[in-house]
Amino acid sequence: MRDLLFRNITSTDKKRRIIASSEIDDKQGMRTIIRRHFVCIVKEIKDKNLAKPAPYLYVLKEHNSKEHKEKFFCRIKGSICAISNDKLYLILFMHSLKINLVASKQCKV
Repeated sequence: MRDLLFRNITSTDKKRRIIASSEIDDKQGMRTIIRRHFVCIVKEIKDKNLAKPAPYLYVLKEHNSKEHKEKFFCRIKGSICAISNDKLYLILFMHSLKINLVASKQCKV
């Protein structure tokens, strides 16, 4: 069995967008849960000497063989400067990925 859920949320001023997906899959005695999340924010910059935020990367991996579980989490944050119609914009983004693997109750010994 596989369940998929997608969400695409955009603010009324179109300066913030959130895209999220969730996937649950039960296959061969293993339940896999995958969650993806993407946030994008657009800000107009008046001052051209603005310091961009530093990029950020966070990764976590856990393995528990006693409980037959495994987790993985990754978060990336960054920014990009862009020019459109002679205006300078700062685009901030954050992407996260979370994966959980759990042995189903039928295959536990």
